[in-house]
Amino acid sequence: MWQARVYWEDTDAGGIVYYANYLRFLERARSEWLRSRGVSQRALALDPGIVFSVVALEAQYRRPARLDDVLAISCEPAQNGGASLAFEQSIWRDSIEGELLLCATVRVACLDAQSLKPKRLPAVIIRELQA
Repeated sequence: MWQARVYWEDTDAGGIVYYANYLRFLERARSEWLRSRGVSQRALALDPGIVFSVVALEAQYRRPARLDDVLAISCEPAQNGGASLAFEQSIWRDSIEGELLLCATVRVACLDAQSLKPKRLPAVIIRELQA
């Protein structure tokens, strides 16, 4: 679980989070999921030379987030093949006991950092998925 606050820059003129900005919150939660397991995306890009790219996204917007809201963002990964991960993610107002604002499924591909061709998930990621 990762928390974020909604700032003015995240909203439209009415103080409601602009729909595309929810993707930023989801992205940050996936990055924090990796970081909380001691995995740096910068380090992965150097050795073993991989990056992740979103290849599919499905989102259901249920309620609007507003200026100054505190958001709780979940990130539940599962291996989706040899070179991809699927993340089930949700955003709530305040906490997971709060109002559900968005549900999403995000699929990311593991790519070679130089060629951008699919590359198998590294052992460190597979270990974390099995933990």
